[in-house]
Amino acid sequence: MDGSIARPRPLLALGVRLLAALALATMGMLVKLAGERGAHLIELIFWRQLLTLVLIATGLALTQRLALIRTRRLPAHARRAASGLLGMLFTYGAVLLLPLTEATTLGFTAPVFAVLIAIVLFHERIGRYRWGAVAIGFAGVIVAMQPFSGLHEGVTLAGVAVGLIAPFMVALISFQIQDLNTTENPWSIVFWFAALSLPVAAIALPFVMAAHDPLTWALIFGMGLVGAAAQMLLTTSLRFGSAAVILLMDYTALLWASLYGFYVFERAAPASLWVGAPLIIAAGLLIAWRERQLAKAKPVASSASQE
Repeated sequence: MDGSIARPRPLLALGVRLLAALALATMGMLVKLAGERGAHLIELIFWRQLLTLVLIATGLALTQRLALIRTRRLPAHARRAASGLLGMLFTYGAVLLLPLTEATTLGFTAPVFAVLIAIVLFHERIGRYRWGAVAIGFAGVIVAMQPFSGLHEGVTLAGVAVGLIAPFMVALISFQIQDLNTTENPWSIVFWFAALSLPVAAIALPFVMAAHDPLTWALIFGMGLVGAAAQMLLTTSLRFGSAAVILLMDYTALLWASLYGFYVFERAAPASLWVGAPLIIAAGLLIAWRERQLAKAKPVASSASQE
């Protein structure tokens, strides 16, 4: 039996994904704290990618599994790295420009953007369920952010725009990763993303790097370590469970972001967010349910056509 293939372990996958959601929320909190203390966005991305690369390369070397990063699809990895680097700029930018809870909530619109990308790029036919989910998702954004009735404290139109571009990039990247997963090991995908994006961040680093006090450096390195751990946890969760099920655990990040917002940044989420966020989450759940139904229907249709 191929040692690289893991048996499905749903409960383990769910537990790991819950830890991943906590790690991502913690990373966002550390990004925001470091940014408030003068760390530049490019600095944060550089150290995040460097630590991820070192940890993955070291882990694979110690377990004698470096062969997993071999690839014949370097151009595809380069395209994923370019999109991923741009995605990180907007994802971290949203955390720096918006309150943590609002930035996290806007991130949940990624499944909605995935539906729109499927229409534009892949000319996929979308039925009433997924169109309904798109409408519900953007209604949730309007309710949560209140762009037409005066944005609440700490929220700007620029921040909301960046906060919406971030999940759009996440959705776009998901299609690239889906394609890479047909031939590549997950560790190869993570490794080459860090390896190919790191030099770009390194070129920009001298123009933005500044001196920091020990606490700020601790926040930066903590962010990098937690970010690397989140990447590993995300990969592991997909190894042991179905994406359609474990992705639902990502919504628990809103709980952690809310707690961090209140206890670390001394800001309670506005009431409108608790009305809009469930709508955005409901849109994501509806899309996940519909995708699962369509996936089940495909084998049936295929077998019927062969009869």
